Amino acid sequence: MKVLITGTAGFIGSHLAKKLIEKGHSIVGVDNINDYYDPQLKEDRLKTIDENYHTFYKLNLEDYDELTKVFRKEQPDIVINLAAQAGVRYSLENPRAYIDSNIVGFMNVLECCRHFDVNHLIYASSSSVYGANTSKPFSTSDNVDHPLSLYAATKKSNELMAHTYSHLYNIPTTGLRFFTVYGPWGRPDMALFKFTKSIIEGKEIDVYNHGNMMRDFTYVDDIVEAISRLVERPARPNNEWDGNDPDPGSSYAPYKVYNIGNNSPVRLMEFIEAIENKLNIEAKKNYMDLQPGDVPETYANVEDLFRDIDFKPETNIQDGVNEFVDWYINYYDIKL
Repeated sequence: MKVLITGTAGFIGSHLAKKLIEKGHSIVGVDNINDYYDPQLKEDRLKTIDENYHTFYKLNLEDYDELTKVFRKEQPDIVINLAAQAGVRYSLENPRAYIDSNIVGFMNVLECCRHFDVNHLIYASSSSVYGANTSKPFSTSDNVDHPLSLYAATKKSNELMAHTYSHLYNIPTTGLRFFTVYGPWGRPDMALFKFTKSIIEGKEIDVYNHGNMMRDFTYVDDIVEAISRLVERPARPNNEWDGNDPDPGSSYAPYKVYNIGNNSPVRLMEFIEAIENKLNIEAKKNYMDLQPGDVPETYANVEDLFRDIDFKPETNIQDGVNEFVDWYINYYDIKL
């Protein structure tokens, strides 16, 4: 099939493009390669994708006319929307960027899927939608109406917008709530990248909530394996869905939301120890309070993912951290 991936120069997008090419699909990539972080890293990710099976367009999702031209020319079978303004903390500093990319951009993707008869839209949501929820593990059947950041609110909005298009136009839509993805080619604004860089350079690392954080860290290969299986399984109506007791994770329309997490939360201090073990360097730690917008713990219930595609993430934290650190040292040509 021809699969259009937005955010193909991104962390997950570049890994996914390579995985889908391995499975025989051709890729249409869309990315604006903005400077939220080092554009060179994005350019280098693109170079890892086989250009014989990858047609790339540099554009903003907010530009509906240009996006429409791509859809008209390429006529994709499947669309996977991974492009977004990411980051919880940055949403406190630059909220408008999240509305432009995550709301306006996603609206344009939905409209293109509607007008060009796309068979299946898969899109990135986030574990951050669980917000103030404290019942663990987080389930897609839980109510998620109390986000703690604008980033989380935009992701919840994406799910609502997708449902509307599934209802009105019968477009199968599948939302993916990612839980703290990490691995080689990761983003410089994420903890693993920042911690590794600072530890190697002998600088302090900021340890939020005094280390009392739990995260369902999920290795990127597990993420892309799950997505690659869902590509061939469009969302279907849930015939048991009941409007008197509505399940938020499914619908009478062809709409589904999944958690993609490791189903095994790890303490932040254990995560840091894994980096220390790999580098054989002890980190200098600056213990800090919980940041606004952050949640103390994430924990994914992935029962429906396992049921529907016979797969659940299970890469352990030390193995995953080792892979990232090896990549980081090689990419930046570091001599320890």
